[in-house]
Amino acid sequence: MAVLAEVHAHSGYPHHWPEEPGRWLTPDGLTAAWVAEAGGTVAGHAALCGREVSRLYVAPGARGHGLGARLMAAVEAEAAARGVRPVLEVKTSDTSAVALYERRGWVRRGTERQVWGAAGAEETVEVHRYEAPTGGRRAEAAAEAKAEAEA
Repeated sequence: MAVLAEVHAHSGYPHHWPEEPGRWLTPDGLTAAWVAEAGGTVAGHAALCGREVSRLYVAPGARGHGLGARLMAAVEAEAAARGVRPVLEVKTSDTSAVALYERRGWVRRGTERQVWGAAGAEETVEVHRYEAPTGGRRAEAAAEAKAEAEA
């Protein structure tokens, strides 16, 4: 939970700190989950819930070393093995995540405003909706992720 707290303090993810962080990391419908390590400690996390990529984050100090790409590659491989094309949503203000998805060839399918929060504390948040690449672009993105991870 320490890495999640660090990411929340640094980047505002998750948008609202969960009452039960452990439960938040293992939501209903969880298909699979992964952690990334750096120097023998947990430095990132990703989950697949059905076909939705979820709970993806990397510790601020571990960014820029390909961990996000490796986590995405794991999610994409699992989804492919299950015969699903993954999707995700990301806040438009999370430009680092948007850049990662677009480098990997994910296709933006739309942008919309959503109302988040509990009754009485709602706020409107703008999100992009993405879908994983298909065919040749998927293979190209996987090769790029491998090269990034080996660098």
